[in-house]
Amino acid sequence: MFKIGAPLVAAALALSACGGTTNDAGSTSGGKACDLKIGFFGALTGDAANLGINIKNGADLAVKQYNEKNPNCKVSLTSFDSQGDPSIAPGLAQKAVTDKKLVGIVGPAFSGESKAADPIFDKAGLNTITASATNPALSENGWKTFHRILGNDATQGPAAAKYIKDVLKSTKVFVSDDTSEYGKGLADIVKKDLGSAVVGTDETAADGKQDDFSPTVTKAKASGATVFFYGGYYSNASKLVKQLKSGGFTGTFVAADGVKDDGFIKGAGAAAEGAILTCPCLPPDKAAEFSAAYKKAYNSDPATYSAEAFDAANVFLAGIAAGKTSNADMTAFIGSYSAKGVTKNVKFDAKGEPSEVSVWAYKVEGGKIVPDQEIK
Repeated sequence: MFKIGAPLVAAALALSACGGTTNDAGSTSGGKACDLKIGFFGALTGDAANLGINIKNGADLAVKQYNEKNPNCKVSLTSFDSQGDPSIAPGLAQKAVTDKKLVGIVGPAFSGESKAADPIFDKAGLNTITASATNPALSENGWKTFHRILGNDATQGPAAAKYIKDVLKSTKVFVSDDTSEYGKGLADIVKKDLGSAVVGTDETAADGKQDDFSPTVTKAKASGATVFFYGGYYSNASKLVKQLKSGGFTGTFVAADGVKDDGFIKGAGAAAEGAILTCPCLPPDKAAEFSAAYKKAYNSDPATYSAEAFDAANVFLAGIAAGKTSNADMTAFIGSYSAKGVTKNVKFDAKGEPSEVSVWAYKVEGGKIVPDQEIK
């Protein structure tokens, strides 16, 4: 069992910024405030909203627990709803960097919006810790403010390919993606690792932009594949797997973290049964105390990346507690940070990548997403 929260020292009580009240719409605090905020940046509306809500709730829980321990000097959480749209992200990022009360961003949530927004955050010096954006290229841009709490797709892609080869024993795989920064990047890695086992490929429209997947179904059936791998998000995946099954494809459907959401099961119904979903995220039963606190706060079990967001927010909160409230001080603080979180010992390398990474396979069984095995 993990102890909830990173070490938060008493220095928080001495922060000179403590002052009056705040009525910020995204705030979880009341009464006195330190006049400091942590931001959530990701989709709260749109086709991928469930993933964003999971992350926001994880960050929100961390803030609530911090405020309970520091009632005289509270921090608030404010949200930037990107709708998961890279075209919206730059404008929201510009808005965020003008808020001098913000000490850091949990997010951006998706790889495409990260690519669009992170240059703005880096230029302004505003630190980010994403709980979910997995495109490997994000850490290769020299952004000093970029940090990632989870493994990237250079880890997840090979793990998915390994599961397909070693567990599913497939020598014929059809690979498709939604052409997004995340989906295409992941599918390309899977294709590279599977090599000659890839017997067909196709592309779909971006998430939520397509309803008829019959051309892809026809190609997949004709390929003779026994596994269909999809790089994309749960809205597309639910429609795709439903049409694959009704179209006569009998192979196993495999996708990754963007599909690991109850919205996939809700949309696909019985067609989701047996699907395999990979994720560089920890099963809830590995963090029992966190899971219980989350369920008590939100009347639902933690979902994909809730725990990772909790850990990310606690890094910023530990910085606040230590008095590291300027952008430069927070960057230095995160760079030297090392503490046990609920998902791992949280520590970042020089590129902002986590020092510990694990990838799990999950399975849709009995209408629920359940852990299958860690892919090693």
